[in-house]
Amino acid sequence: MGLLERGKHLKLGELLIKEGLISEAQLEKAISTQRQEGGRLGEVLVKLGMITEDQMVAVLGRQLSVPYFSLGTGMLKPAMDQGLERLIPQEFALKNSVLPLSRTLRSLTVAMSDPLDLILLDNLERLTNCEINPVIATKPDIMKAVEGFYGKSALFQKAVADSYESITEIVSAEEDEDQELSLDKLVSRAEEAPVVKLVDLIIRQAIDERASDIHIEPFKDKISLRYRIDGRLYEIPPPAKHLHLPIISRIKILAKLDIAEKRLPQDGAFLVIIGERPIDIRVSTVPTIYGEKVVMRLLDRSQVVLDLNQLGFEGKQLEIMRKGINSPYGLVFLTGPTGSGKTTTLYAILNEIKSPTKNIVTIEDPVEYKLEGINQVQIKPEIGLTFATALRSFLRQDPDIMLVGEVRDLETAQICIRSALTGHLVLSTLHTNDAPTAVSRLMDIGIESYMLAPSLLEIIGQRLVRKLCPDCKEAYEPSQEQVKSIKLKTELIYRPKGCEKCNNTGYKGRACIAEVLVATEEIKDLINLKASFQKIREVARANGMQTLYESAIKKVEEGVTSLEDALSVTLGV
Repeated sequence: MGLLERGKHLKLGELLIKEGLISEAQLEKAISTQRQEGGRLGEVLVKLGMITEDQMVAVLGRQLSVPYFSLGTGMLKPAMDQGLERLIPQEFALKNSVLPLSRTLRSLTVAMSDPLDLILLDNLERLTNCEINPVIATKPDIMKAVEGFYGKSALFQKAVADSYESITEIVSAEEDEDQELSLDKLVSRAEEAPVVKLVDLIIRQAIDERASDIHIEPFKDKISLRYRIDGRLYEIPPPAKHLHLPIISRIKILAKLDIAEKRLPQDGAFLVIIGERPIDIRVSTVPTIYGEKVVMRLLDRSQVVLDLNQLGFEGKQLEIMRKGINSPYGLVFLTGPTGSGKTTTLYAILNEIKSPTKNIVTIEDPVEYKLEGINQVQIKPEIGLTFATALRSFLRQDPDIMLVGEVRDLETAQICIRSALTGHLVLSTLHTNDAPTAVSRLMDIGIESYMLAPSLLEIIGQRLVRKLCPDCKEAYEPSQEQVKSIKLKTELIYRPKGCEKCNNTGYKGRACIAEVLVATEEIKDLINLKASFQKIREVARANGMQTLYESAIKKVEEGVTSLEDALSVTLGV
């Protein structure tokens, strides 16, 4: 308790005058400013430019005989496995700029920017039931260390909290959630600076975390905010419930949507520039029983690799695929659920086969990436520009290669097949679970087998698995229980651990797993006979097709992904 007793007799201003860093006149001015604006005296002195934060903590450290820790020395790293995050929760650490460093019996070492704050010291003792042994550090250093210890979401939460404090002046917390707001009032609220900052913060954080989607969902008593990172959704500290309307309205204004229309789904888009990186953001809103849900898809062109060699396909698979995509005519389908990387693979294919000697046209919904040398068309159903109408026009454009974003109906499928039969290479996608079931899907929507069989070149089924972080993945020998029905060609495989570079998830990026079904004469005969997809799969495997499951297991053996992720993607376990 020696520090506390010394603190009763010492004041920060007196210490700084004694050190010759400020004058009495400067101290009086700082105290006057503090009375008007509030805040701690040290922060006011730094804000007025009278001293630097480093000078302030150095003086305190010397006068109080308190060790001075800085981030650069590596001393601001809390001990692991001591439960320090439970002793001092992240909310308390953020609010008070403190960081627990280590615990020995009933003594807790804590980094503080102001060890003379007796109230804070007392609160720490009551909170932790420990005797506090303070060390001193600058506030920025402490906050950076807090980020590393509690995770980046801690800083995000603080920034959101700061925004809330400003926004509460605009939007009353007691406002009835069902109350209808006038349109002009809603627009003015959405354009208020704190709301703008909050939406910017949500988007910037998502970009920093490598998120592909942002989900903002209203519920009865709260808002849910989630980011999809490497295919998985992660919860983020959400905004307060009463901020839902202003946030949604701000996003709608950015995406040029009708903010007065809350009953119907809407789609829009806008562009943000981070540094020199252009990022397209697609916005989709749908009405739910508690208000509008918004999903924003982030398309960072600089982060997308449009190179078939780097997407994760096996060497043999690439060789087979290239035979199909370099054919003069025929039909190539990519299959898989939403978010399985089909569009990226299609763009990589176009990027590889495009040439000044080929006329390539695409019809997409939407056009996700703009490719030089390729004629890309965006569908607009509201004016009658659908996949089918655009395809009919394409045939009068003298195309060599046609890309159709997705086959959704019989008419589109028929035009694709007829185009493939009349000398065009047609690339498209289908939503099916794997390659063999695509044949059944096409026949289910009404395609005759005698048209499908001669036009089909190959079907590529694909999924995405999360790549293990190369900086922290660890090798281990799986138990017999884990691999009882799996034939691994290696004794050691890798699992996720988690580090700062991967946000403690253990994964960083995704890779493609695939199966390539070639339409051999034997497969075409089965299609003509309307054989089941099970029979088609059986024959394709006998001819050497590697299944999605086998492709995933190979990625496990190569140390690219974990066994758990490979199984969850291919078997749903």
